[in-house]
Amino acid sequence: MSSVSAAIRAGDYAATVTCTAGALASLTNRGRDLVVPFDPGAPIPAFRGIVAAPWPNRLADGRYTAGGRELAVPVTEPERGCALHGLALAREWRLVAHDGASVAFALDLGPSEGYPFRLRLEARYALSADGLDWSVRAVNTGEDLAPYGVCPHPYLVAGPSPLDTWELEVPAAEFLEVTEDRLLPLGTRTVAGHEFDFREPRRIGRTEIDHAFTHLALDQGVARVAVRDPSGTGVAMEWDAGCPWVQLCTADAAPSGPSRLGLAVEPMTCPPNAFATGTDLVWLAPGGEHTARWRIRALGA
Repeated sequence: MSSVSAAIRAGDYAATVTCTAGALASLTNRGRDLVVPFDPGAPIPAFRGIVAAPWPNRLADGRYTAGGRELAVPVTEPERGCALHGLALAREWRLVAHDGASVAFALDLGPSEGYPFRLRLEARYALSADGLDWSVRAVNTGEDLAPYGVCPHPYLVAGPSPLDTWELEVPAAEFLEVTEDRLLPLGTRTVAGHEFDFREPRRIGRTEIDHAFTHLALDQGVARVAVRDPSGTGVAMEWDAGCPWVQLCTADAAPSGPSRLGLAVEPMTCPPNAFATGTDLVWLAPGGEHTARWRIRALGA
């Protein structure tokens, strides 16, 4: 199926959203990219802008237990033996609402191999003078208690300088250590004294990050990750306590491919492998619903 996209605009902001994965294909402020864009008519590279549901990040071996049943979803990251970023990313979402400044896409998910549950997902994008408000609402339309988690997957762009020169601020006191080979959770540890301590803004430099952070400090109920370019521009992503985790990734690719084009910032309702561990997992009762919200806004000039 060919990709369908919708453009929205408000004030200095403009965005494009594609029905493939319900993904944010572009977001600009005064013509400046705030996220790494992609062509809505082409395959989505590196999961840019997708909605990761009904689980974010990795599920080891694709296996978990729900309702006393041993279940297995397809492994989509064979090199690490994991099911990555849920089931919604490979689907075409339906356009259900569109005006000049907002757009909404919906997806009926399941039942499918390894996920014998029914969800209705709706992703809504709305622009205003305050930036982009992005939300995902899930409703359990089935008859069984359903496990659920969600996150967005934008790559933020601070400005024209290389990522190494950007200043990063992350209000997290802990990060999740992972195995070197499969990037699966080992346990949380403090950022104090570690290269991942960005509680005070500082340059990213050559630090490579592909980890989840938690114990987020909230400012008036809001967690905020910000990146700033030496030129004075920047971008922030904000969310509430409904996402107690955030995955950050500096997108370090193989030498032959594009690398460190932007910083992936993925506020998550649960950590990696939550379907297996149960940590912060949402359980949706029949008819129950859950909404997660995020905002992306420009900083500086």
